[in-house]
Amino acid sequence: MLNLDGQRLARRNSGNMRFEPLDFSRIRTYPVAERVNKVNPAGFAVPHMPGGSLRAFLQHLPDFLAVTEFRRTVVAIVEAVRRKAPVLLMMGAHPIKVGLNPVLVSAMRGGIISAVAFNGAGAVHDFELCYHGATSEDVQRGLDDGSFGMADETGRHMNLALAEGVAAGLGAGRALGRALRAAGRPNCAQSILASGDELDIPVTTHIAIGTDIIHQHPTTEGAILGEASYRDFQLFAGVCARLEGGVVLNVGSAVIMPEVFLKALTVARNLGHHVRQFTTATFDMTRQYRATENVQRRPTHLGGQGFYFIGHHEIMVPLLFAAVVEELG
Repeated sequence: MLNLDGQRLARRNSGNMRFEPLDFSRIRTYPVAERVNKVNPAGFAVPHMPGGSLRAFLQHLPDFLAVTEFRRTVVAIVEAVRRKAPVLLMMGAHPIKVGLNPVLVSAMRGGIISAVAFNGAGAVHDFELCYHGATSEDVQRGLDDGSFGMADETGRHMNLALAEGVAAGLGAGRALGRALRAAGRPNCAQSILASGDELDIPVTTHIAIGTDIIHQHPTTEGAILGEASYRDFQLFAGVCARLEGGVVLNVGSAVIMPEVFLKALTVARNLGHHVRQFTTATFDMTRQYRATENVQRRPTHLGGQGFYFIGHHEIMVPLLFAAVVEELG
């Protein structure tokens, strides 16, 4: 005889569902000629030949997925330049640290980039490259012995430039760019800040207090940082107010610029500016939440288009601007 637990188990098992195998002989099929296909040789890549041109290389890429979106981004930039709509470059410091300043400055001088916005780290590395000729210290070594970010000249010169700029009614980016040009440093031609001042292209700097090495310096004044960055936020909102038909590129900023962009775009729309049809594209090494939501998806909800490209900046960014230059002819 079954014990009490065995009787309960038997009762439960007797109520289990029973499953029968399906009869596959009754499946309906149709001719492959009637099927709509997404892949055929017309979109295949063409191997690159020795001595081939960049234009040919770009034309011979496979016409699928990221390449298709990359081409749409290039077309959007080219059309914006031709219509004189803004092409806004938002960025973190990493593109500077992997040697892309000449590419970006060339795009500024060539009339492709019409405004730049970066975080405080971007300003620090650009300033150091111009003023000192080198940047990007060994963080681990400096952190271990308490010297990280304590180089005197960077903090002293940048804080002085910001203070003098605020006194003259300037925002952070213009104040730093003007100071670099006034100092006559040999690397000004490769500086985004200095080039922005020279070309009268907005280079706004969006400071989060405590994130940059100059905030550790004894000459730092919080009121100056706040005033200089707030003026740049207002100018950045003015750029966003004219984005209809334009393009926003976000290169390597995971938090600061996606957040600032969302607020500036809101201000522009709140004040009655029609900003709906524009293209956004983020270039980063991994997919980030804020860049996805605050650059690719939310701002383009009313009718624009947003893309996200995963890859190393030192490869993807030169490829992008080379493609744009080729299309502009």
